[in-house]
Amino acid sequence: MKYLFIISLLFFSSLYADIPEGYYDGTEGLTGEDLKTALHDIIDNHVEFPYTSTSADTWDILKETDRDPDNPDNVILIYTGWSVDAEQEYNNGQGWSREHVWAKSHGDFGTAPGAGTDVHHLRPCDISVNSSKSNKDFDNGGVEYIDPDGGPTGCYRTTYTWEPREAVKGDVARMIFYMATRYEGDNGEVDLEVVDYAPSAPNHEPVHGVFSTLVEWHVEDPVDEWEENRNDIIYEDYQENRNPFIDHPEFVEMIYNINSAEDPQVSPEFNIISNYPNPFNPITTISFEIQEGESGILTIFNLKGQSIESHEFNAGNYDYTWNADEYGSGLYFYQLKTENNLQAGRMLLLK
Repeated sequence: MKYLFIISLLFFSSLYADIPEGYYDGTEGLTGEDLKTALHDIIDNHVEFPYTSTSADTWDILKETDRDPDNPDNVILIYTGWSVDAEQEYNNGQGWSREHVWAKSHGDFGTAPGAGTDVHHLRPCDISVNSSKSNKDFDNGGVEYIDPDGGPTGCYRTTYTWEPREAVKGDVARMIFYMATRYEGDNGEVDLEVVDYAPSAPNHEPVHGVFSTLVEWHVEDPVDEWEENRNDIIYEDYQENRNPFIDHPEFVEMIYNINSAEDPQVSPEFNIISNYPNPFNPITTISFEIQEGESGILTIFNLKGQSIESHEFNAGNYDYTWNADEYGSGLYFYQLKTENNLQAGRMLLLK
């Protein structure tokens, strides 16, 4: 799939969002971890609201952000699309609940102000559907969840994963990418990261998956007017920060180097012959050839776009062995670059 081209189309479709002039100043020309850090600095330190309070709280905000446009007394439930009475807050299990799209056990942040009350990832949800989704990671597949009260939901589940209905897959992905950018471990906050597997946080690890599936959802379900309106309300009326991946969907590709990893360019100067085994634990071999008169740099990146190792090579055939014993499970990228050419690939470490 040619992510860069499609994400570029997503960008142009988002130009009508009410992005404040100058909001993203300082991000021009940045990629990888530099861009992620710049975005974090822009959206950090938002105005926080309590989870439940007699004053304005997350219940009140969700009644505005997720209001049914066809029935202003109702809210739309994220995973099912059902419209329910907004005033029925929980209501002894007969109303609706607040879903933490980034499951709060994935980082153990609970409902405390900050990640626990950030309405960029809080959405109204049917109570029994919310219970079924639990703290599962996001991925494709499984058996459709049939709600005992509402019937078919369009959502699918396995022991460890949850696939939401088609209309909100991109919404979910962009909320997850937002959380991993907003919360970087500073100011006593949790450091959240997206990974390419389904850990389900057995020990409350601050990670959420599945990265490659979320990227697909981000591309296949583009930003729509509902997301843009929700983003504007949160910024203008409440938190005073925005979800960058709604305003600029191309930021996903720019931070995580998706295009070069998924769709490497064919170069006459050198060829990456193989990366084997893949998945691996903890050793894999990257085999490549650099033609006479050329030289190249082989770099390995983690999922945050940070360079882990970088080595220079002259012309020749190489089998470079990478030992990832000191690194954790997840998706990694390798890139071979000469002056005028670039090839890349990805590899999955499973421990």
